[in-house]
Amino acid sequence: MIEELLLSRREVLKKSAFIFLAASQDWNLPAPPRFQLGACDWSVGKALNPEAFERAKQIGLQGIQVSYNTSKDQAGLSVPATLKSIQEASARTGVKISSLAIGELNRVPYKSEPRTEEWVWNSVDAAKALGVKVILLAFFSDGDLRNDEKGKKAVIERLKKVAPHAEKQGITLGIESYMSGQEHLDIINAVGSNAVKVYYDFRNSVDAGHDIFKEIPMLGKEMICEIHMKENGQRLGQGTLDWPKIAEAIKKTGYSGWMQIEGATPPGADLIACYQQNRTYLESLFSFK
Repeated sequence: MIEELLLSRREVLKKSAFIFLAASQDWNLPAPPRFQLGACDWSVGKALNPEAFERAKQIGLQGIQVSYNTSKDQAGLSVPATLKSIQEASARTGVKISSLAIGELNRVPYKSEPRTEEWVWNSVDAAKALGVKVILLAFFSDGDLRNDEKGKKAVIERLKKVAPHAEKQGITLGIESYMSGQEHLDIINAVGSNAVKVYYDFRNSVDAGHDIFKEIPMLGKEMICEIHMKENGQRLGQGTLDWPKIAEAIKKTGYSGWMQIEGATPPGADLIACYQQNRTYLESLFSFK
């Protein structure tokens, strides 16, 4: 009788160990792809519009970067009905919400307009509700920080206030600007939070006179939270950027995550066909499966 009980106990322990091992290995879960490809909703002509997901599906993209708000709808995703419409469009099409962006900060600067603090704070809550990890904060046009030490100081102080909220929600705030890689790092170090990183755009950096092949390894996967793939007024691969070399540099950093096509459409070109060509070109350089 004792021997039978011992055998039964051994069988239970063996089965328990097997179940634990199987659970820890996640055998039934495929490994996520290193890179995923999306597009900015404003670039496909549907800013903060559920129809952007239909366009992304038609193009063959995996995600859409969604505008948090627009000039006509400044409350944006803070309105429950608007947020729900984006959730439903994603579920209906199978196209993911890849990240959020506050492009309106180009017109209403974060460095000087008090209401933008509420936008950024609320965008963190919206990102959490939508299950995304990155929010692009734009610093161009009226929001440009180049040669603006006062503006930089104001941005640092505002980011210091919102960064703990982003940290708590597991959200990264990505700075996109014409500043150099080092200037970005200076701001990030001054804020002192791992919730603030660089939203990198190769075209912007080259246009501002920076050496992207020095900046990419300098920033690395630790500081680059997401990437724009852009050629102003040209399809990808038909402009002046060396995309094969860029792809090699990005892979060397160990970066993984979303890449968003922005622009990359010649004047008068059919948007859907053009984006399909951009997608195909990037698929020749990166693996999105």
